[in-house]
Amino acid sequence: MAGLKRNLEARIDQLLKLFPVVVIIGVRQCGKTEISKAVRPNWQYIDLEQESAFERINGDAEFFLKENPEAVILDEAQELPKIFNALRGAIDSDRKKKNRYLITGSSSPELIKNISESLAGRAATIELGTLKANEIFEKPLSSFYECLTRPLSRDSFAGLKSPCVVDDQVKQAWYKGGYPEPVTHSDPNFWNIWMNEYRGRYVERDLKKLFPKLDSIRYRRFLSVLSNLSGSIVNKSDIAAAVELSEPTVRDYIDIADGTFIWRKLPTFSDRIKKQIVKSPKGHFRDSGMLHHLLKIESLDQLETHPILGRSFESFVIEEIIKGIHAEGIVNWTPHFYRTKNKAEIDLILNGPFGILPIEVKYGIRPPARSLRALKSFVEENSLPLGILVNNSDSIEILSPKILQIPVTFL
Repeated sequence: MAGLKRNLEARIDQLLKLFPVVVIIGVRQCGKTEISKAVRPNWQYIDLEQESAFERINGDAEFFLKENPEAVILDEAQELPKIFNALRGAIDSDRKKKNRYLITGSSSPELIKNISESLAGRAATIELGTLKANEIFEKPLSSFYECLTRPLSRDSFAGLKSPCVVDDQVKQAWYKGGYPEPVTHSDPNFWNIWMNEYRGRYVERDLKKLFPKLDSIRYRRFLSVLSNLSGSIVNKSDIAAAVELSEPTVRDYIDIADGTFIWRKLPTFSDRIKKQIVKSPKGHFRDSGMLHHLLKIESLDQLETHPILGRSFESFVIEEIIKGIHAEGIVNWTPHFYRTKNKAEIDLILNGPFGILPIEVKYGIRPPARSLRALKSFVEENSLPLGILVNNSDSIEILSPKILQIPVTFL
């Protein structure tokens, strides 16, 4: 992926000018090292997974930071938790100085805890996902996300004129996901081989290091069962029965998958809603390629006839939108889903400084009118300016006074 430009590069550069430390978090192999070097190519790079580098700092972290007070990239910082307390002291010795350290971390729920406890107010944290479709095909970020930098209105997306990718590119990104190495490799057989090796490393190396008592065989089975439930409300008792685990253990496993950026728990939206809401969170695999690998889907043709089709496409679109919002630098927003006990459902609700934006995702070109009833009702009941349908159509179209169709190629 040499030279592949990421959407977040400008945002990371901006944050470094505002904070002494920027921490890039994300799943293993999503490109954290490469983006760090791209943003600060002349900084000293230290990989804490290398024994020599680890020992160099572990012996006396305070002395290392005193000798290296700025221009340092510390890769995979979760390997050395003590570095965070040492960083606090180094930063506090000159609080006004910005642009000093760039840190990456993955596969560690403890990482967030260390940042919040030791670097509160001293560091900015940004999440890097796997590649977004526009990055894979080296296109600019869609202006859709710039529209979310101001309060929503019926005309918010009037400036969207052309797609940023084409339909075939969307389908390729959806099917293969966005892990940089296999997606950009010239050999088409490499993707499956890499995915299989990656899954093994994730369970046997990363998780065993974090959770030494983890039953790796059962966790692998758990991931297989969970893949069939991606994009749905997860019934923990059903998983427990299938994997022969207790419900508390299943809950812990879901937390592990979420905390290591493999799975996303999408909370239910209940703000200002008077109806009875299903409170159980929905969830999905963050990378659609990993989902398809776990389900043994080996071609796009096979995917298009698989029962997971609709839920997989929905999750892919949700992740594309989340990645785009991160890249635009929008803060203080949250993603949700919505479902009432009468089974009225909306796939994604964005709640942020721009307002509340409900989004329904449908695979296909012309969804049945009844499939938009929940979206229309939600918009009216909450006096919202508009709701959006994302699908595979070719053009932006007004479907009703407050429902706007936006093709996935525009995202």
